[in-house]
Amino acid sequence: MFVIALKDLIRSIPDYPKPGIIFRDVTTLLGHSEGLKVAISQMAEPFQSQRIDAVAGIEARGFILGGAIADRLGCGFIPIRKKGKLPWKTIGQEYTLEYGVDVIEIHEDALAPGQRILIVDDLIATGGTAEAAAKLLRRSGGEIVGATFIIDLPDLGGLKLLNSHGIPCHALIAFEGH
Repeated sequence: MFVIALKDLIRSIPDYPKPGIIFRDVTTLLGHSEGLKVAISQMAEPFQSQRIDAVAGIEARGFILGGAIADRLGCGFIPIRKKGKLPWKTIGQEYTLEYGVDVIEIHEDALAPGQRILIVDDLIATGGTAEAAAKLLRRSGGEIVGATFIIDLPDLGGLKLLNSHGIPCHALIAFEGH
């Protein structure tokens, strides 16, 4: 049986977006049909036996992955977008970036109280965006079942941050460093 090495399908781009950073580009994995199937399957697998009412995908690659995982889990999908991108009434959550503050939003009617939500994104670094997503979803009455990612950058502590909020996390690949 042929085994897909997902890590080999991820392009590393040095000095992007600034010197000293290695950008982990999943678009090469997304363009590989078998790699994409394996990634979606492995991201969804730990949550197959749980009741998940919706997957919340973080803009933008979290939309691609989250839609496929929602289909796999037989549940709905909630887009988490940057401020000003959603067409209906929204609620937002601020979070800190290394160069300032940003805001993510969901529609105010995106979920019903008590719904069980799985957070999905391609990569977790410091965890600031995923933490903001969890806060936003919880403020809306959601129960966070877990979070799943393709890539973890463990040196930046994002999974530890989410775990400190009681969120079980799953990542397929770890890249050391930044």
